[in-house]
Amino acid sequence: MRTQVLIFFLVSFLWGNAQQQPVPLGQNKAIKLIVEMIDSIKNVKTLRTTIKALERINNVYSSASSEIKVNVSPRKLYFIGRQGKLEILYVAGEHGNKAVVKPHVFPYLTLNLDPRGNLMRKNQHYTVNELGFDFIGRTIALILSKEKENLAKSMTYIGKHEHNGYMCHMIMYETKTFQHYEYTVQHKETATSIALKLSVNDYLLRTKNNLFNDFGYLKEGSKIQVPYMYCKKAIFYLDEKTVLPVSVSIYDDVGLFENYEYSNTIINKSFDAKEFSKEFKGYGF
Repeated sequence: MRTQVLIFFLVSFLWGNAQQQPVPLGQNKAIKLIVEMIDSIKNVKTLRTTIKALERINNVYSSASSEIKVNVSPRKLYFIGRQGKLEILYVAGEHGNKAVVKPHVFPYLTLNLDPRGNLMRKNQHYTVNELGFDFIGRTIALILSKEKENLAKSMTYIGKHEHNGYMCHMIMYETKTFQHYEYTVQHKETATSIALKLSVNDYLLRTKNNLFNDFGYLKEGSKIQVPYMYCKKAIFYLDEKTVLPVSVSIYDDVGLFENYEYSNTIINKSFDAKEFSKEFKGYGF
């Protein structure tokens, strides 16, 4: 529903500006492409892709590569680290609604873990529930929903560039209002619940308050610093043909916060019936 409202708002914004005052071409095209990207993401039913992630954790950058398979609805996911050290299988409603996790290092135990639990979230910007393009669409919706009147000033179309082997549209978003404010923790609130309520980046909130791996209730009445905007700057590379993300970079007031590169992307190709089972050929569960 939020995505549909955002698309309506953006289309109305473009039409209104066309009737009242001209918007610079680079900004107008950027907004149109973002609308197309959100619409393209809505049409993704299945996804296969390789992800190269760079994330800032405890002021140190951590990189990782993985391959994923995603069935959007019902939610099914298979993940394997490129070094083959970790496999994850998640199928909504199965295995007690937990993820099946197989580390291919000692002690080699297969575990059923809560995707939002401490073990799976430790030192991770996101959970396996956020893997895939649908989360990116929702994230960009959060970024843009707070801009409103400043949207045209925040979005810029840079041009076409080759990236990860794809010819892409490059778009930059940058806000002039990125800042933090003091928030008083309410009864039974966690860093995640506060981030969801205020539509801000969960891990960015944790970073500002040294809550990297604190997933429990925060002390009621305590004060934390919360970013007003989701991020300070974002750079998107969108595939010219599919208008889907090839690269997404998010920045805060320090610098690059996270970057995700997508390659070998295949959408809407049906899966074998057993591809989301532990017994599928080639899996190591």
